[in-house]
Amino acid sequence: MSQPQSPKLIVIVLDGLRYDTARRCLGYMEHLVEQGEAVCYQVKSELPSLSRPLYEVLLTGTPAYANGITTNHIVRLSQEQSVFHLAAAAGLRTAAAAYHWVSELYNSAPFHPLRDRHQHDESKPIQHGAFYFEDHYPDSHLFADAEYLRTAHDPHFLYIHSMNIDDAGHKFGGESKGYDGSVRMADGILAMLVPTWLSEGYRVIVTSDHGMDANGQHGGTANEERLVPLYIVGDRIIPLKEGQTLGQLNVAPLMCRCLGLEPSPVMTVQHNPSFPLSRNTWLGEIDDEG
Repeated sequence: MSQPQSPKLIVIVLDGLRYDTARRCLGYMEHLVEQGEAVCYQVKSELPSLSRPLYEVLLTGTPAYANGITTNHIVRLSQEQSVFHLAAAAGLRTAAAAYHWVSELYNSAPFHPLRDRHQHDESKPIQHGAFYFEDHYPDSHLFADAEYLRTAHDPHFLYIHSMNIDDAGHKFGGESKGYDGSVRMADGILAMLVPTWLSEGYRVIVTSDHGMDANGQHGGTANEERLVPLYIVGDRIIPLKEGQTLGQLNVAPLMCRCLGLEPSPVMTVQHNPSFPLSRNTWLGEIDDEG
């Protein structure tokens, strides 16, 4: 008798993408929502609304005061159990095409461009990695890196983290033509790749770490800096009540559930007591038959 296939998940983090711009400019993703093939939730990021702390939030489900990654300037390995750690420990294959700070959190720190650009080590949490180190590294190249990793190594968990939206936001502001254009470019790439991923049995999550204000800044408490989208494609999940906003600490345990993993205890109890993961909550209502 053949063994059932392990779940496969692709997570895309579009760095610096605010919620309102996503709903207005991600035409392909919104097409999937209109057709009932995807859902989109509003997520409120943790504080501080900075990149490296929120990479840790997204992948460990722990807040900055607990995990110690409180600023972009802290360069060290995470001390938490990330989704990469949990997946690798369960015998799943992991891969990431991402900014080098992701490597510094989960594989090795500090990052050395000549040594660490490409990584293949099955003893690491991220077993196969393509890491870039310039904010203007083209998203088109980044997604090509990801597709190489996917087709060459067949990961169960593939993490794709692009930087062009954030880069445009800092250069031109979060309400600029340049910012909108970078979001639309990312949507075009997703429109080419998501159908293939779905046809090959992947679940797909598209989200962001933080938003961007009109002055090209983030890190504070304004909605423009904190509200981000969470698209889930390929699963039927009980909708939230209109106007309800999710906390970002719920994203890591959601990834775990999509991969068939038990979230770590700190994900489910210590830091998410108001949103416990159980079969009675929306995060546990993934329909594995559909």
